[in-house]
Parts: sequence; structure tokens; C-alpha cells
Amino acid sequence: MYILLQGHNYRYEISEFLKLFSSEFSFIECSEDFGVNREGELLVNKLELDRASDRVRILTKSQVYKEGQLVYERELSQDIDLVDYEKKFAKINKKIDNDIKTISKRLIQRSMFDYLSDKYDANVPWGILTGIRPVKLIHSLMDQGKTDQEISDFMKKEYLISQEKLNLIMDIAKRERPFIYPTSENKISLYLSIPFCPTRCLYCSFPSHSLDRYGQHRGSYVDTLLKEARGIKSIIEDFGKTIESLYIGGGTPTSLEAKDMDYLITSLFEILDLSEIKEFTVEAGRPDTITREKLEVLRKHNVDRISINPQTMNQVSLDRIGRSHSVEDIVESFKMARDLGFDNINMDLILGLPGETPSMVEETMKRIIDLDPESVTVHTLALKRASDLNINLQDHKNDLTNYRNMVEMIDISRRYMEVHGYKPYYMYRQKHMLGNLENIGYAKPGYECLYNMQIMEEKQSNYAIGAGAVSKFVYLDENRIERVDDVKNLDHYLTRIDEMIDKKYKTSYQMSIQNKKEISH
Repeated sequence: MYILLQGHNYRYEISEFLKLFSSEFSFIECSEDFGVNREGELLVNKLELDRASDRVRILTKSQVYKEGQLVYERELSQDIDLVDYEKKFAKINKKIDNDIKTISKRLIQRSMFDYLSDKYDANVPWGILTGIRPVKLIHSLMDQGKTDQEISDFMKKEYLISQEKLNLIMDIAKRERPFIYPTSENKISLYLSIPFCPTRCLYCSFPSHSLDRYGQHRGSYVDTLLKEARGIKSIIEDFGKTIESLYIGGGTPTSLEAKDMDYLITSLFEILDLSEIKEFTVEAGRPDTITREKLEVLRKHNVDRISINPQTMNQVSLDRIGRSHSVEDIVESFKMARDLGFDNINMDLILGLPGETPSMVEETMKRIIDLDPESVTVHTLALKRASDLNINLQDHKNDLTNYRNMVEMIDISRRYMEVHGYKPYYMYRQKHMLGNLENIGYAKPGYECLYNMQIMEEKQSNYAIGAGAVSKFVYLDENRIERVDDVKNLDHYLTRIDEMIDKKYKTSYQMSIQNKKEISH
């Protein structure tokens, strides 16, 4: 299929939308370019903006031609009332421009949706939603005072979402709200990145450095990480922030030696005021890095939530994805943590791993239920750009599951969670997920992870330190987020740490000055 866009250049967004149905399309620059190949199929989308003093009308039309004959046409429009903007928003022009883009893209996608669904016989339960945080949208509608019925009507009309997915995100939003509301710009979460792993898993795109090549840098990395912690201490104090949750992730944090982990956490509590944290999570991660000594260090420092992440309980799959441990190692690590008194353990799973079948997923769920963790995060495999799986996709293409099997796997996991008392409490989506589905965090009531909810719904700033860490400065009044990334490369991080600190401080200072100016006006 050939795609011709007229009156706009939302090529990236339309491309991501079209991938929900097929990868067999290409864009052309003008209708004359298509004349050389009249045997093909042409989808033309045209966008027009009609501006008046009191409103902007957005009009879009999608048409499909086969061999020069029109076979499909749909026209949609929507008005933006400019009077409302003068009442509600200080930066009127910027807000209008942003909303014009957002509404235009939505109308364009809706105008194409019916034709693409029929053509490819596609089951697209998320409708035109391609973003990773659909629950955030529900919170926004709830914040506006919308009723459940109004939210349901809006989501179905504007995003063409299925009832099943709508029920899911409504349920999660209601479960999250007591944890993340009332919001406060003075409370933050703190994330530490430990970018080391024993080996790199087939599907992984996170910043991780193998121990055989980079293990000798662990000590200097901890020292540099603590230097960055001292740097953000001044930001936290100068701008009156309080740390609400602390999360050490990776990579695999337990790739550190026990003495380095002990030194890191001890120093962290000396540098920062962590007296008011409600939650302290450490990803214990892979069983081939977990030892009794390391778990004892975590207990000593009152870590109240750990994650032991098998991804699967099938040995053939563990071998295939590059894990150098057994299923029994997972079980033993879990039991060791229980014996040491950990009473809030999460386990991560990935559905759709190469070669896995629904019956294998069921076996995994049975074994996880036998262990009885407090929470389980169920991921759908995503073909991440930088992962070995995606880079060498041709070698694994025949091992990837189809859509029907992926849906069945999701249903199996949901059924096991529901029957055994786990509730979905946060979710997100990723690009290039198999089946265009979702990741769901399940927890027994009372064991929901505060950090996970805050990082997904973006109602709280997240200060993140370490190689590959991404800080998000959230400005609730403006509905705006500023991102500040630390470099991913380990060598660059170790040598450019002053730059990382300075970048965070400048962003915080500039935003503070800007906010004061807006308040004074």
C-alpha cells in the first residue's frame, strides 16, 4: 500500500499507527509519483485547518484508490473553541498548537481505521492508542470530573478502544488513585541505575555491561554514583524536595559485590535525607547473581521490596535467551529470600519468548503460584531496537509466537492472577510489542509498588542517577515534563559525571525561574 499525506507531515505518527495492521506500506511525495504504478493501492489523507477568531476547525479526509478507482472515503472534523483557552490557559497559542496537533493525529487515524481493520482482518483491541501510558489518559479525564460513563463514551469514540481494554485501564486507574493523589510537586522518587549484568539477555535493550568485560569497574562506578548523589543533594535541598520512594534497578543491581552494595546503600543514607521514604525496592534480579551475603546486606538496610526475575520457568527458554542459571536456581533464590525474612517479593515474567507456547506459559504460571510472591509483573515480549533479538531477527523469526497464541498467553496469565487474588495495579505498553498488547503489574492488595505507579503516571518528578538513567522533572500546573538523560556508555559516565550533575541542576534552576516569572505575571 502506498500512502500520500496532504496538508501535514505526521509521517512518523501515521507510520507507527499503520504498523498496527501491516508493515507493507511506503510513503510517496505526491500523486504524480503514484502514476507509474496504477496497479497498486493508494491511501490518501488530507488535513485542512480553518481558523476563525473564535474557533479552529480541523477537517481530515481519507480516501483509498485501487487501480485509479475510489473504493473508500471517510471525512471527520472537530472544532476547538478558542474562548475556552483564554479562560483556562496562560500560554494560549502554545496550548492551541499542541491540541491542534493531538486532535489532528487522532482524527487522521480514526478516518483510516475502518478500512485498515477490514482490509487486514485485524483485531486491534487498543484502537488507535499507540502511546505507552493509557492509564494516564484515564487519570486526566477523572481529574476533569468526568463520570465513568462519560469517560467510557469518550474513549470509545475518540480512540476506538475495546470494552475489555477500557475495563482494564479504568480498574487500574481507580486502584492507583489513593496512592498517587493528592499530588505534590515537593515529593519525588529516586532511581539508581546499576548497569551491570552477568550476560546480556536476548531481548534486552537496557544499559547493561557484562561482568566479564566491565566487572572491574564496579568499585569506581559506585564511587561515581555517590558523587552524583552528592550533586543531586543540593538540588533536592535547594528546591525543597522530599524523597518518597527509592528504587535501585539496572541492569542487575546484585551484580555488585556484597561489600560494594553495603557501601553504596550506607553512603546513600548518609548523603541524602531518606528518613521519609515509604518504599525501598532493590531488583535482586537474576538468580545467578543472588547470594545469601547480598540478601543479608539488603535486609540489614531495611530494603522492604525486592524483585527476583525469572522471566520464564521453562529451562529450554532460559537457555535460549542467554540465562546461565536453572529453574531450580530461581526456586532456591526465592526460598533463601523468604528464609531471611523478605515478605514483599516481586517476580517478572515475559510472555512470547522465542519458542514458547501457551502450554509453556501455563507451566510458568503454575510454578510462580507455587512460590506465592506478593506481586508479579507480566510483560509481553517487545522487539526492542537495540536488542540482540531484534538485530538478529531473521534467526528467530520462525520462533516468535502469532497473535492468537499471544492473546492466549495473556489470558492464561490473567486467569492465574485473578484466581489467586492478584489485582492489576499498573500497566504500560511499549513500541513493537508482539500483538500490540501490554505489560501488567499484578499485586496482592497492600503490596502495590508505589514507585511503579508514580513512574508510569508521571504525577511526580523522578530523579534518576547512574549510567543510562533518565530523570523526569514533572510540572503539574503546566502538564509538562522535562527529561534529563545520563549517558549510557559506562566509560563516558565515569569521566563526565560533573556534566551529568550540572545538567540536572541547570534544568531545575531554569524551570524554577520560569515558574516564578509565570506566577508574577
